[in-house]
Amino acid sequence: MRILLVEDDLRTAGLIRKMLTQEGYIVEHAIDGEDGLILALNENFDAAILDIMLPRLDGIQLIERIRGHGRILPVIFLSARSSVDDRIKGLRAGGDDYLVKPFALSELLTRVQALIRRATSMSEPTTLKVGDLTMDLLSRKVSRSNMTIELQPLEFSLLEYLMRNAGRVVSKTMIIEHVWDYSFDPHTNVVEARICHLRDKIDRPFEKKLIHTIRGAGYILEERE
Repeated sequence: MRILLVEDDLRTAGLIRKMLTQEGYIVEHAIDGEDGLILALNENFDAAILDIMLPRLDGIQLIERIRGHGRILPVIFLSARSSVDDRIKGLRAGGDDYLVKPFALSELLTRVQALIRRATSMSEPTTLKVGDLTMDLLSRKVSRSNMTIELQPLEFSLLEYLMRNAGRVVSKTMIIEHVWDYSFDPHTNVVEARICHLRDKIDRPFEKKLIHTIRGAGYILEERE
């Protein structure tokens, strides 16, 4: 799951980003409204967290621009303003939720999960399935042949990316950019190591293997005879 975070307070942004990353989300951060707008219009996100008071383009203007381009993006506003009028203004502009600063990170996480759950239930399936492998995106549970498989947050994100691209070859670069969210280092073996760990849980206990290496190209997740 990808989250857009637009927050000019670096300390607050750092805490939010760390919390969401630990929960397995991929977070793109912008420090002002214009950079946030560029990200929102050029990349796909499952939800956005927008501060109201932003440089260059405030949160209200930002969501109006996003909605003006026809983008459907669930949005939580963050603001130090707690009056009813301010909350109504944010919701009328196109926000889906409104959280007043200071707030507990656990509450923000719960609201993000609820927002994505509502949006996902209306727009796309909440379960991914390849062969006898099943992933519930809402409960974040994975099973194969009715056997529960325990995954770490990063392993869950890696498997989710492979399952969303089932039947397609994904390169090492693509995996790093979508799962780890940092620039590609051709000398790192982090992908190989994580794929190996994932195979130990997803494939090794079962006769049929689902994760396949395509030499010189990348990896593919598919059921083969």
